[in-house]
Parts: sequence; C-alpha cells; structure tokens
Amino acid sequence: MYQKISTFVVGAVTAATLVVNAASAADWRGWNIHVEGYPNTVAMDKFAELLTEKTGGEINLQMFHGGTLGSQPDAIEQVRLGGLAIGNFNLGPIGPIAAEANVVSLPFIFKDVPHMFRVLEGEGGQAIADGMAAKGLIPLAWYDAGARSFYNGEKAINTPSDVAGLKVRVMNNDLYSGMISELGGNPSPMAFSEVYQALKTGVVDGAENNWPSYESTGHFEVAGFYSLSQHLIIPECLCINADIYNGLSADMQAAVTAAAQESAALQREMWAARETASREKVVASGVVMNEIANKLPFQEAMAPVYENYLAANPDLRPLVELIQATD
Repeated sequence: MYQKISTFVVGAVTAATLVVNAASAADWRGWNIHVEGYPNTVAMDKFAELLTEKTGGEINLQMFHGGTLGSQPDAIEQVRLGGLAIGNFNLGPIGPIAAEANVVSLPFIFKDVPHMFRVLEGEGGQAIADGMAAKGLIPLAWYDAGARSFYNGEKAINTPSDVAGLKVRVMNNDLYSGMISELGGNPSPMAFSEVYQALKTGVVDGAENNWPSYESTGHFEVAGFYSLSQHLIIPECLCINADIYNGLSADMQAAVTAAAQESAALQREMWAARETASREKVVASGVVMNEIANKLPFQEAMAPVYENYLAANPDLRPLVELIQATD
C-alpha cells in the first residue's frame, strides 16, 4: 500500500541533496521519544537491523531514543526537512500539519484498536498516508499505541462532570484542547517530558495516555486514579522523509518498506504484552483503576469538536464517514 503514496518535493535544492545522499547510501539518523525496552524502541532497533540486512549494507540507520534529538514536534519538522531520515511519531502532533492525519485524533472515532487497523490498512489509511506524503512525511508502517484514558491525582472519572475544573495535560493539537474544554476541563498543552514534574507539583491535575506510557514514565506514582475512558485511539507511524524515499530505486523502496512492516509486526506483538504487564504493575502498586460504565455522555459531548473540525475541513467529511462506516 505504502509504495503507492504520491511524490512530494520540498524544494529543488533540498531534493537534489537528499537524492544524492540516498543514492550514495549514506548513514541515516532516526528519532524515537520512547525509553529503552519500550516496544517501539525495540521495534525501531529491529527496523535498523533489518534495513541493513535487506539493503545489503547499502543503508544504515542510527537510532536516537528517548527524544534525545529534540521534542516530537521538532523531530517531525526535522524529518520533513531532511535533517533526520526516519522518525517514530504519534499522529497527534502530525495532525496540525496534515489535516487528513488529524482525523484519527477525533475523540471516539474508532470503535477499538482492531477497528483502527482495519481502517489504516484500507482506503482510509491510504487517504491519510497521501495527506502526510504531501507534507513531506511518508508512513512506512503503522505502530500500535493502544487507547488513551484519563488519569489524575484527585478522583476517579466516571462522568464528564468529573473532568470539570481539572487542568489536564494534552498533546499540542487543537482537537485535544477542544475535547477537554467540551468536558469542562482546562486543557494544558505541554511537552511529554515535562508532564511528570507538572503532575508532581500540581501545575496540572491530570493527563491522558495509554497503559505503557502511564507506567513507563512513572506518572502512576504522582497521579493514582486511572479511568478507562479510552477516548482516543491514535496510531503511531514509522515515517521517512518523502524526498529520501522517492530518491530510492524501486528495489530499495521495497526493501525499506519490508523492513518497516516487519518491525511493525514485532511492535504490535510486544505492545500487547507490554500493555497487559503495565496495567498489572500499576494496579498492583495501588493505583485506583475504574471502568466507565456509560461512555455515551462523553461521546455526545464531542459533537462540537466534530462540527468545528468538519467546518474547517469540509472536504474531509467523506473520510470521517468512511471511517465511521468501516466494520
């Protein structure tokens, strides 16, 4: 599917430089925000190994984990401009750049994780990939990032009124800020690396994320109520600079894509195991976890978020409807 993504040229000078680099099989650099041992980190290292193997040593990738080369928004721009060749990104921060990618950030648009992958592996996923490619990012594979739920240090969340008045950290995307605002909370966009201290000092009351991120960052130590709203199911991508990819031969493109797809299979397998382990670990530590019996009030509260998004992006209504109609 990904080989069919349309070509995008950032600029003639940049393109020429990157094509030369690709043709000479120079070393590539890759970015990843996650810590050592995290499923994505292991999968990205596997991708680097497979890349060398499948290209006969023509392409070598050095991975930089833990966000050491900058924040996620900065790294996205570096990959778009060619400063980095590869990145493992959440589609949330890509949404403000590529409107098609923002569709996955609409709260409750996916029924569950399997539904998300059925969409991504079909016509909907191709539309999203094409939109990203037009902005200089080609997704080689989709990674699992589970479902995001609310957590805070004050109380269990069971109804939208429980969010009212809470300062909640969100990723830098207007859809997430709108989601919290419609629930009566106060959205606080900030870098992921700053969240632990913000929770500990009370700069924010809570945040929202998946089980592995909640556990691996230690957020459960300072925000001991985890409520299964599962309001966002946002994939991550293994993305490559469009000019670099388009400058490769067809055989090299196939090898790069195959390596990415194999790494995604590993990541999804590891993710499922890590999700279970993380949940068990934090619950055993004393975290208060609660199921939300009725999510309908949360879903109904999102109507203005959808209305505002579609008013600003009327041409994407068919994509939203396609996702909602996918079994």
